[in-house]
Amino acid sequence: MISGGQLATFVVASMAIIIVPGPSVMFTLARGIAWGRAVAVLTVLGNSLGAFTLSVVVAVGLGPLLTRSKTLAIVLQVAGGLYLIWLGFGAFRHRHAHAQAMALREGRRPSKASVIRQGFLVGVLNPKALVFFVAVFPHFVNRSSGNVTAQLVIFGGLFSVMAFFSDGTWGFIAGTAREWLSGVPSRLVTLRTIGALVMMALGVIVMASVVAS
Repeated sequence: MISGGQLATFVVASMAIIIVPGPSVMFTLARGIAWGRAVAVLTVLGNSLGAFTLSVVVAVGLGPLLTRSKTLAIVLQVAGGLYLIWLGFGAFRHRHAHAQAMALREGRRPSKASVIRQGFLVGVLNPKALVFFVAVFPHFVNRSSGNVTAQLVIFGGLFSVMAFFSDGTWGFIAGTAREWLSGVPSRLVTLRTIGALVMMALGVIVMASVVAS
């Protein structure tokens, strides 16, 4: 159904957008610095599942709707920006309370389900992925092969797997740096503050892009 040429071109285009730091990559880095490798990887898992869900939604009909409705696209971008700001504010507010627990590898870190859920929401509300799915995916579809929806779902699954390994690598690196500094609580406070500010800045950037568009 999908030719080798289609697949190769899609992989190249996908990697080009995946490796460019966007909300997903920066969010993963912030989580890795704040909580370590395990949380970073689980964040990427949730994020990839969110991205795949978004691609499926686009595949079954949201793409044409978003093409006609600029208002709906703006609503999704605003929701994604506000969510990042909310997460960043929460991390900033609790940066001192969790520093010692982070240093001793004790409780207080987010639960696995919570980490995956938060990553999922960032992935499914990622405006960068949304634009890519809606504007780029259709160009790789071979309409003469039939079942366009199935082709789009396959592309979405492949994109999500590629993003998982790419973003997971970044998260692992960030988590390793955090582990190296874990014996100094004051440095962890600084790192958690940076992570929180990064998330809030990303939210602001997303919101600003809506205003500028």
